[in-house]
Amino acid sequence: ELGKRAPRWIRDNEVTMCMKCKEPFNALTRRRHHCRACGHVVCWKCSDYKAHLEYDGNKLNKVCKDCYHVIIGCTDSEEKKRKGILEIESAEVSGNSVICSFLQYMEKSKPWQKAWCVIPKQEALVLYMYGAPQDVKALATIPLLGYTVDDTPKSADLPHSFKLTQSKSVHSFAADNEELKQKWLKVIHLAVKGETPECQTELQVN
Repeated sequence: ELGKRAPRWIRDNEVTMCMKCKEPFNALTRRRHHCRACGHVVCWKCSDYKAHLEYDGNKLNKVCKDCYHVIIGCTDSEEKKRKGILEIESAEVSGNSVICSFLQYMEKSKPWQKAWCVIPKQEALVLYMYGAPQDVKALATIPLLGYTVDDTPKSADLPHSFKLTQSKSVHSFAADNEELKQKWLKVIHLAVKGETPECQTELQVN
């Protein structure tokens, strides 16, 4: 269907990095462009290709490298590198997750920042953090097994916060409301003990 139908455009604010080369966007050097074939948000380098698109009357349109190769029928000779642990697309894990939402995040004494947090069903003991819901690479992962959970808020400004600690590693999170915080804690309390929501269901049934 590539090029035959207009794609669904990923919104600019749903990504913080190029969906092809994974380079972060910034105001000066990396402007956001849309591939007219797949709708992905890409940087200028990754959108520097043109192909005739059927849905647009076979006019030449800017497309990304991947779509260019597919449309002109040429396969990229480079072997696809094996994806690293961080290179799992957010949309891929968010669509099949135990839980996912925006949370405020702070590590050690760094300032709080907003992160799209996901615990995938396939890896229910790992928390993935992305800059935005459509990012193609995680900023960080936290293997939750063995962490201690402290759910008493330390700040009046962030009443729905909780903390994960393991030796010198400390990660602080804050949800927008108490209901969301409790949903996260329910999953995390299981994960730190090496259990998944499925395990818990089986135990209750037994």
